Amino acid sequence: MKKGTIILLAVVGVILLLVFNGCGSYNKMVAKQETVSSAWSQVENVYQRRSDLIPNLVSTVKGVANFEQKTLTDVIQARANASSIKVDASKLSPEQIQKFQSSQGELSQALGRLMVVSEQYPQLRATENFKELQSQLEGTENRITVERQKFNEVVKDYNSYIRSFPQALYAGMFGFQKKGYFEAAAGSDKVPEVKF
Repeated sequence: MKKGTIILLAVVGVILLLVFNGCGSYNKMVAKQETVSSAWSQVENVYQRRSDLIPNLVSTVKGVANFEQKTLTDVIQARANASSIKVDASKLSPEQIQKFQSSQGELSQALGRLMVVSEQYPQLRATENFKELQSQLEGTENRITVERQKFNEVVKDYNSYIRSFPQALYAGMFGFQKKGYFEAAAGSDKVPEVKF
């Protein structure tokens, strides 16, 4: 064989290797991106479950004649705010995750205040409906924690993959971008002060 033919075959072989490697990397990035989207859908699903429980909880609490109206209004408003934040799974930037997390955190705080205030109403705590709703909310909060953890795990896998060499080259070429994580709320690293 001539020297020119050997060089041409080597160049063609390298190009084919790069194309096949690129196709495999692209397909794997798409699969990992879909896993992230699926995990995000599950996170939204458990937050929606919590949101769906709130009207029943508010209705039950309203049955107590002189329950603090501001507390109920705060919960209703926080739920409306949290429900209005929609995040596109294909654009899970750290800023969008933070915005979503912030609105959900406000709802969690409002629900926490509702539960604290409800302690002052023994007739409310004695109702079976309130006990059941409180139990379902606690279970839902646990589910939220689990799904957020799973989401962070698949995001870590995705982010690690697209930032590794040579996938980073293909990720940049095809527009695959780093996804955001759920992070601890600001101030959660400080130990709460307990006074008696």
